[in-house]
Amino acid sequence: MRKFPMTRRALVAAATGAAMAASLGLASAQAQELDKLHFLIPGGAGGGWDGTARGTGEALTKAGLVGTASYENMSGGGGGKAIAHLIETAGKQGDTLMVNSTPIVIRSLQGVFPQSFRDLTPIASTIGDYAAMVVNKDSAIQDFGGLVAAYNANPKTVAIGGGSVAGGMDHLVAALVMKGTGAEPTAVKYIPYDAGGKAMAGLLSGEIKALSTGFGEAIELAKQGEVRILCITSMKRLDASPDTPTCDEAGSKGTEFVNWRGFFAAPGLSEDKKAAYVAAIQKMYDTPEWEAVRARNGWVNIYNPDAEFVSFLETQEKQMGDLMKELGFL
Repeated sequence: MRKFPMTRRALVAAATGAAMAASLGLASAQAQELDKLHFLIPGGAGGGWDGTARGTGEALTKAGLVGTASYENMSGGGGGKAIAHLIETAGKQGDTLMVNSTPIVIRSLQGVFPQSFRDLTPIASTIGDYAAMVVNKDSAIQDFGGLVAAYNANPKTVAIGGGSVAGGMDHLVAALVMKGTGAEPTAVKYIPYDAGGKAMAGLLSGEIKALSTGFGEAIELAKQGEVRILCITSMKRLDASPDTPTCDEAGSKGTEFVNWRGFFAAPGLSEDKKAAYVAAIQKMYDTPEWEAVRARNGWVNIYNPDAEFVSFLETQEKQMGDLMKELGFL
């Protein structure tokens, strides 16, 4: 068969097509950062850690940045069981990220578990969740002023629950909020639950009068009319619930607290794998899939990758340590 020489136009078209194909192939290869990702969750279903891991996994897989995501809930020891497991299985269990948040700093300071973030590989903080004071829809307490009045009358009759151990983050938030009103913060009658979902169940069943929890854990039930959010620990009202006052507005002056959430890998992680984790999370922020998850949960984007995350954790460790000493928790 006779072969005709290609014209200049044909040569340019062929070269352009090949370049476009190569470019598309490269983009496709870069789109998926990881084949799979396993999320280790230190608490039970329904809590903030659980929601963060599953929401992040949802966004990463739907956006095509991760092939498949799996989840494992491992409660125990205030999160210490999962931390110990991640350390003990380092090198044996690939593609695993553990979700955690402010409590890893608090509980390490308290000695709840012997490890700290320094024993892991910090990947990135991803979101912030403001705290909220919440009551059952049928509660006689109609607003934050009513909660404070009941507390001042007799704090022993106002059981406030939370999804963390006594002296943990939810306890600290309740104490901070009461301190902001001028009340005695150490008098809080705190009832600990193993996870946020169990704490919310305690509120709905009437076991506790109020709940100190993450705004993201309460917003959907509030929209359904099951609970009332009395105030949030932001200095500005949130778009996800514009009618909910800040605790500062409601009478707890200057009270502001945001709980970061983020991810850690096992110690000894290779730099290449760490870079892949960081890249996947960074790219996630620009996807509509992530924005849908973020908006649905009322989260605030707080991105601190790698070394910036370590610096952030060191700063918070000092801040929380000073606060816990002031409130008598250390």
